[in-house]
Amino acid sequence: MMYAIIEANGKQVWVQPGKFYDLHYIHANPGDIIKFNRVLLINQKGKILIGNPCLASTYIKAKVLKHLLGSKVTVFKMKPKKNTRSKKGYRQKLTRLLVQEIIR
Repeated sequence: MMYAIIEANGKQVWVQPGKFYDLHYIHANPGDIIKFNRVLLINQKGKILIGNPCLASTYIKAKVLKHLLGSKVTVFKMKPKKNTRSKKGYRQKLTRLLVQEIIR
């Protein structure tokens, strides 16, 4: 089993080739190939390589599948005895990526 831990948009993500992941919005068009060069750890057939903080000359190649919105978060604020209420909703913009390969 081959996997890597990368840093993307300020978060650390465990990725495997051939699987897709939803990350915070990335400014790229669907179908574009992007590279993540901040690879923190790689496991290749039981051999673990750890960067300090990142591995040199190692990157992840991923394809942007689509942009989507996350699940709705409802924010409800109320002040007692003042008849003040506010209800707001928020949906995070996400990008779905297909990890194609880990290149070492």
